[in-house]
Amino acid sequence: MALPSPTTALDDRRTTADGAWLAVVAAGIAAAMHIWKLPAALAGIQADLGTTLVQAGLLLGIIQVASVLGGLATAVGGEMAGLRRLLVPGLILLSTASALGAAAASTELLMAARTLEGVGFLLVVVPAPALIRKVAPPPRLNVALAGWATFQGVATLTGLSAGALFLQAAGWRQWWLVMAVLTLLPVPVLLRHVPRDVLLADAGLRPALRRVGRTVATRKPWITGVVFACYTAQWMAVLGFLPSIYRSAGLDGPWPGILSAIVGGVNAIGAVSAGPLIQRGLSERRIIFWTFLAMSAASVATFAVGWESIQNGILVQFALIAVFSAVGGLIPAAVTSYSVHIAPADGSVTAVLGLTQQIFNVGNFLGPMLFALLATRTGGWGTTWWLTCGLSVLGMALLAFLGRADGRPAGRHAARPGK
Repeated sequence: MALPSPTTALDDRRTTADGAWLAVVAAGIAAAMHIWKLPAALAGIQADLGTTLVQAGLLLGIIQVASVLGGLATAVGGEMAGLRRLLVPGLILLSTASALGAAAASTELLMAARTLEGVGFLLVVVPAPALIRKVAPPPRLNVALAGWATFQGVATLTGLSAGALFLQAAGWRQWWLVMAVLTLLPVPVLLRHVPRDVLLADAGLRPALRRVGRTVATRKPWITGVVFACYTAQWMAVLGFLPSIYRSAGLDGPWPGILSAIVGGVNAIGAVSAGPLIQRGLSERRIIFWTFLAMSAASVATFAVGWESIQNGILVQFALIAVFSAVGGLIPAAVTSYSVHIAPADGSVTAVLGLTQQIFNVGNFLGPMLFALLATRTGGWGTTWWLTCGLSVLGMALLAFLGRADGRPAGRHAARPGK
């Protein structure tokens, strides 16, 4: 089956180098840092605004609300306006919302600013993989998609570690302002290296809705989104509360944030490993299955044992949760690789990505709250592996309903998608 043709093209300045897709990855990292600027700042926010633990879970997840509600709408916008035309304003909106959040006088106002950040985040991450698919050189497509899958891990490492160190010298409001400035840095790089969008004849609202409708009428994007949600819910919950878990174990100063940053950063190891594995012929479904199994084992070993009561136990727990995160990084790369190939021939790759984004962000939104609720109800973090293992089992079961991605060229090396 032929790959669907995009409705927007690139102008004659189409690049053949890696600069374009690397610029898109940089934009994703800048956007995702807004998710991970929060965990290290939670203690300061709770002291400043009187935020409860459950409200903290909501703050961690509320940035995903826009993605839960607007993934498909963003896909339609990408079909009509062009991918770069969404991504650049998304970064600008993120910067503006972060500045507004710095002035928030209550938890509710901070939540409102986080919701606006979520809209900006959505405008960046939905078009990004489809844009990478257009601009990456043919032999580098799998590498470029795997590179995109590292954006969360790199953002976690950068956001948590930089936040932990910065917050030793200044407050969370100043950190929000710094992030507002940093978010704008990829904009000139994008404008220089990513060719502008050129709309084709069938880029109107009605054709866009028709392509999106044909895509969402198929089952694979829905199932893929739920499988991804089973991963993102547990990873977001664990990483979001990891600084709090380390503080409850007796660590203080910048160490909870720094250790959490390392755990988040090693997620990129799995992400960059997926591309070569897929290139060698290992299917995405098999990668996802074994990754869920490994994450389950690592989470049980991490949370079911009272490591804080064992000498140097915190170091063992750190190693185990690092394995959880590093192995888990295989899933975003595998799902992204699978997703760009499952749109019907008359459908929309952007719609697949938008729908997947919409579904898995339900997991991002619910995961931290369920994690916090479970810990609150049971009196500690020791039972939270119930949630991580349950999600992994569900994800593995759903793989039975997914077949080989249609439209992928046969052979060891995938061919470049056509225009």
